[in-house]
Amino acid sequence: MANIMVRKSADGGLSFYLPKRDIEDSITSIEFDSPEKWGGEIKLGNGGVYYIDPIPAPARLPISIRARRVDGVE
Repeated sequence: MANIMVRKSADGGLSFYLPKRDIEDSITSIEFDSPEKWGGEIKLGNGGVYYIDPIPAPARLPISIRARRVDGVE
């Protein structure tokens, strides 16, 4: 598992940042995006797929959270 940061991007979408590898990319989809349940499988613009254990939606972004790589490129 890796510590990642999720934040709002300039275009209003979500941005993924993995500091240990200096990877930054846009999040193209997130499995759960409701106030009660946020996270699950997230897909990146580069084809990477990560999994965040679902939590209640964060009150504000950016948020640092643990994620694990499921598949794809880095």
